[in-house]
Amino acid sequence: MKNLASLALATMLCSPAAAVEIRVLSAGAVEPGLHAFADVVKRETGHTLVIQFNTGPQIAKRLADKQVYDILISPPPAIAQALKDGQIVAETKTPVGRVGAGIIVRSSASAPDVSTVDALKNALLAADSIVYNTASTGIYLDRLFERLGILASIKPKTTRYPDGASVMEHVIRGKGNAIGFGAITEIRMYEPKGLKLVGPLPADVQNYTSYEAAVMTGAANADAAGTVLKMLASPAGKAAFVKGGVE
Repeated sequence: MKNLASLALATMLCSPAAAVEIRVLSAGAVEPGLHAFADVVKRETGHTLVIQFNTGPQIAKRLADKQVYDILISPPPAIAQALKDGQIVAETKTPVGRVGAGIIVRSSASAPDVSTVDALKNALLAADSIVYNTASTGIYLDRLFERLGILASIKPKTTRYPDGASVMEHVIRGKGNAIGFGAITEIRMYEPKGLKLVGPLPADVQNYTSYEAAVMTGAANADAAGTVLKMLASPAGKAAFVKGGVE
């Protein structure tokens, strides 16, 4: 009986009563994969991921304002800066995956040929309007369009937004021959709402954004956050992110 009582007490201490809410500050491009991973975390540990999704510039501002979360997920340059500023715990840094860029139109619109760099260039010159963000994808596209010699030509018909969601919504509401760009993971979330993924950027010019995670210095639930990051490397963790389109 004494052993049974001890076992019952141990079970209680390890039960969902010990589960915590883990605050996560994350780049938006990994949203589908992170939601799938959050389900795995909840099922296996009882912990709940409370996630704040932001663009790169918004994350940089939150870090500059000294905001503290349990976990930070961002591209390597932001992680490196946070490490330099003493805002993350170095030994907890963990790879998450990478996300490619895709090309979109309204679901009711004809899909242009974007299979090659020349075809993409011609499609953009022929488009009525072009939409993309001012975050990491948009910065890359500016350089790409300049390299292709079309940046000045398409600028008058280009609309920029600070986040990918606004790009998706603009294209869905738009008229005429509009072409947009965004992270493939984010595009997939908007396809049921009236969006069509024409295809990824041509392989010759595809741009992958990598993401890393780390426990933040001063995290309220550092131990639980560390456990969650270790799960990223598990088969179940990797599968969850792949399911969400994060390679």
